Amino acid sequence: MNLQRYILSTFFILVGLAFIIKLFYIQVADPSYKLSAKNNAFRHVTQYPARGMIFDRNGKLLVFNQASYDLKAVYKDIKPFDTAELCRLLEIDKATLLKQLKLAKQTKYLPAVISKQISKRKYAVLQEGLYKFPGFYVETRTLRKYMQPIAAHVLGYVGEVNKKKIKKEPYYRSGDYIGISGIERSYEQELRGKKGVKILVVDVHNREKGSYKGGEYDTAAVVGRNLVTTLDADLQKFGEFLMQNKLGSIVAIEPATGEILALVSAPSYNPNLLIGKQRSKNYRILANDKLKPLFNRAIKAQYPPGSTMKPVSALIALQEGVITENTVFVSNFGYNTGSHVVKDHIGGPVNFIMSIQHSSNAYYCNVFKKTLTDRKFHSISKAYGNWKKHLHSFGLGIKLGTDLAYEKKGLVYPASYFDRYYGKAHWNHNTVISLSIGQGELGFTPLQIANMTATVANRGYYITPHIIKEITGGVIAPQYSIKHYTKINKKYFEPTIEGMRQVILAGTARSAYIEGIDICGKTGTAQNPHGKDHSIFIAFAPRENPKIAIAVYVENAGYGSTWAAPIASLMIEKYLTDSISRPFVQKRIAEANLLEKK
Repeated sequence: MNLQRYILSTFFILVGLAFIIKLFYIQVADPSYKLSAKNNAFRHVTQYPARGMIFDRNGKLLVFNQASYDLKAVYKDIKPFDTAELCRLLEIDKATLLKQLKLAKQTKYLPAVISKQISKRKYAVLQEGLYKFPGFYVETRTLRKYMQPIAAHVLGYVGEVNKKKIKKEPYYRSGDYIGISGIERSYEQELRGKKGVKILVVDVHNREKGSYKGGEYDTAAVVGRNLVTTLDADLQKFGEFLMQNKLGSIVAIEPATGEILALVSAPSYNPNLLIGKQRSKNYRILANDKLKPLFNRAIKAQYPPGSTMKPVSALIALQEGVITENTVFVSNFGYNTGSHVVKDHIGGPVNFIMSIQHSSNAYYCNVFKKTLTDRKFHSISKAYGNWKKHLHSFGLGIKLGTDLAYEKKGLVYPASYFDRYYGKAHWNHNTVISLSIGQGELGFTPLQIANMTATVANRGYYITPHIIKEITGGVIAPQYSIKHYTKINKKYFEPTIEGMRQVILAGTARSAYIEGIDICGKTGTAQNPHGKDHSIFIAFAPRENPKIAIAVYVENAGYGSTWAAPIASLMIEKYLTDSISRPFVQKRIAEANLLEKK
């Protein structure tokens, strides 16, 4: 019995001793607990880092930061104050102020934003009288600023973080800003930096008396990393100039590296509209615009490729051995499927070079027929599946993995789709003959079509298109330097490229000819069930050691040679020579308003 009493007494003594030691540590030994206990005399101010700046490939500044200020308050510390005076200083109405105070009351022990994005002018006035408002203080922030009103879809914009993101990532707090789209979203972690905390001593009148213990417990903010984009700002600006009053897209890529030189989505908008206090209002206006200026057509719109796909169809057929570069088909101004005729604008015998040069539909209907009836596959499903794999190897109908958010993967249906739709063994090459001329069940983004063009320019490979060239203090993801090879033998590219060269010299795109620049291209006119056909053109230049590959889509504009081809040629000339030799063509394109009937 005595032993049990002894053990029990010892246990209570040890527990008591543990509590005494802990209390001593909290109250005497550990200064951080002292700091917490005196929290009512201190203010913890978040130090927001400046987001990294963004430059073009030539070092031109595209995005930087400007100072802004948020008025915050801890509700439990607020004392009675003159609401009319505070409203006057902030230039807001009383209802707005009371609404923000009500929200602050919900988190009475935590800082809450009362008025955000206060200008320097307002801040200077507010700071002088802030001592009259106990519990209120100002926190310095930065807002994005754009040097030029260009590349809005590429650069993206910043907005307040939502509750879902806060819950997922503890780094963020209510009122923090985060990249919403474009580069700002894709490279948020690199751009945002790291927040710090500054602990200030404040007196009973809410006046700051300096840092606690000389800043011993402060943590410094770490500035975000700067990014160098692959964009050529002058080329981007020129592309947006040419696409004014038009719907569509331009994507230009450096074939050897996969670097995106220009990415234009039209119509666009001034990125400065989505900063500051007017951001919400401007966003609603843009979002409700029937022309959808916020929609990034370059990576999200999925169009039929039209005849721009004929060079790829030719390469697949050459690789599979169903034609040679000497193959001739006769066109009777069309191809008869038995149930209807695929029209062609040329007649008579058509050879391989002519088929690309003059964009013969009949030739490629025959090519497609031979590709899908190739006996080595034993069934149309297998032959079609092989054709589809070839398209994927050119980056068509798959997500390329670009570093811009929200990229669409395009559309190439599997054979099983046609099995379900028509019945297994109840469809053949004529059933899907529209695929032979880039119509029907196909849809690719302008980025994919530009990448396809770069693949041809490289004679059989592409590097995933990307928008960031350099990260200060960081590295570019390795996938943006890997070569992705097609299954096409390199020897088949030369005759195909010669056909594309003849398109410019004496074919369907003579309007794209530029003296002294060896351009290879292909026109396309994609049928549009909702209106006038889309004008399409792809090209690369020069033929040897190409420096630029480009795809241009102009919606509801008719033939590829009329609008898309001259736009592409102007872009190529601008990039390669930094000049324009045909100002009359530039004037015609830039002044054309293709939205008048919208």
